[in-house]
Amino acid sequence: MLQERADVWWVSLLRTRFEDGAVEVAWDEFVRLFRAKFVPEHIQNKMAQLFLSLTQGSMTVLEYEARFAELSMYGPHIVADESRKAKKFVMGLKPSLRSRLVAFDHRTLDEALSAAYWLESEMEQYLEEKKASQKRSAPPFQWQDRKKVAYQSPQHLVAASSQQVASQWSPSSRPNGKKECPHCGRAQGGTECWRMAGKCLKCGSTEHQIRDCPRLQQGAQCGAPAPAVTAAAPATGRPRAKLECLP
Repeated sequence: MLQERADVWWVSLLRTRFEDGAVEVAWDEFVRLFRAKFVPEHIQNKMAQLFLSLTQGSMTVLEYEARFAELSMYGPHIVADESRKAKKFVMGLKPSLRSRLVAFDHRTLDEALSAAYWLESEMEQYLEEKKASQKRSAPPFQWQDRKKVAYQSPQHLVAASSQQVASQWSPSSRPNGKKECPHCGRAQGGTECWRMAGKCLKCGSTEHQIRDCPRLQQGAQCGAPAPAVTAAAPATGRPRAKLECLP
């Protein structure tokens, strides 16, 4: 199967060294002569180092075995017999496979290869079944998650909104600074409830009620509402100043 330069080289070598093919050439001898001619020594050393550090990595067992067989030709001293070859093969497997096979004494590479391939198939089948089981159990949990988002989130939003509204209308946050009286429900500036004290809720006087308050009557006479009073002191009995209707 040799072609071009290799074919010319081999025909010449048969004629000069092996008496035109009369002398039988062993395969190992041919490989040695071929590498010496077409594979430089530094390339052989590099391939031998690759074989020493070869591991399965992301390859399958069969892919790893093919690469192992290819590079093992450059390290015959490393795999001098079948037992060493099997041991080197097992030590280069993935940790998940190596830990299960390293205790067995595989006498040949074929035994180690068969055991590794069977174990790899079993592990792949287990992972596929586990993944399928997780997919079957996933929809109920996802449905519960959707229900939580649909029904619980609005409740949290309503609660937050209620707290926000309550804080906005709390007595301490009124613009005029007045607190709402718990007895009469009106906003007053002082600490005393005028209704409980029998005072006029308009001016704070104890001499009359709000229905007879002169301020309300004065406002009605003028045709305009009485001026707003933020706080008024109780009447002391002194003559009140005359109120005049402003134009």
